[in-house]
Amino acid sequence: MSALRIATRKSPLALWQAEHVAALLRENFADLDVELLPMSTQGDKLLDAPLAKVGGKGLFIKELEHALLAGAADIAVHSLKDVPVEIPAGLALPVFLARGDPRDGLVCNHHDALAALPPGARIGTSSLRRKCQLLAARPDLHVDTVRGGVQTRLAKLDKGDFDALILAVAGLQRLGMGERVSEVLEPDVMLPAVGQGVLGIECRQGDERIESLIASLNDADCAARVSAERAMNHKLGGGCQVPIAAYAELDGGQLELRALVASIDGRRVLRARGRAPREQGERLGRSLAEELLSRGADAILAEVYADG
Repeated sequence: MSALRIATRKSPLALWQAEHVAALLRENFADLDVELLPMSTQGDKLLDAPLAKVGGKGLFIKELEHALLAGAADIAVHSLKDVPVEIPAGLALPVFLARGDPRDGLVCNHHDALAALPPGARIGTSSLRRKCQLLAARPDLHVDTVRGGVQTRLAKLDKGDFDALILAVAGLQRLGMGERVSEVLEPDVMLPAVGQGVLGIECRQGDERIESLIASLNDADCAARVSAERAMNHKLGGGCQVPIAAYAELDGGQLELRALVASIDGRRVLRARGRAPREQGERLGRSLAEELLSRGADAILAEVYADG
């Protein structure tokens, strides 16, 4: 069997994710030669400005997508929360692995809970979604931008640049750093990003050989959940770096979706919640987006884009 090449960023977390997919493929196809193609992306290079100012999280995957389109790689493994809702022509996102922990975590060396942070504490995050929810819960906090990989951010915390960080629990767990989480923030406190905790596999559209190889890695339950989340985001016209959150859960054959749009300062927070049969997830996502838009989400998002 010929080789399969995986395009990946060079960060430790991205390499872990690509190696995880490679191991699963080797397990399923003993004679498959799986190679990694590590690449540096614009998102990894532009570290001196907030993501919203330099093009959003799509900067982390453009070079990987170019490698797919050029035939230099066969698949790319992404943290789904970094993948824009619009996929470039000629590419497809057919596979979603079983979801890891979707929640965010407070990482702090001196306090064990968000409520225990002193007034004026400085919190580091690169996410407007996290910033708006933090300020809604604790308007006394100072939320500042921190960029770089997980280890870089933790080093800044340990050096005293920040009092705490908000990081994805799944990322820390995958890097063997789950013990750094001081408090897991439940969705009622911090609604996750669209697709958070999910690894998605992108490939060339219509490449039947590759699609047949990766199809066994798809998790149908996860796919149903993220289809609802991404449909909501698509209807809102949201990118990856806007104050939008969505989280879907399965309850038997029913899908429950929670959605949020908020102003960056956390003073205006719109929430919506709905249920539908799992096969109607995309319709549910669009319906909740329409509800949020009818309540003023379009005005909030217009202000965000104007500030950006």
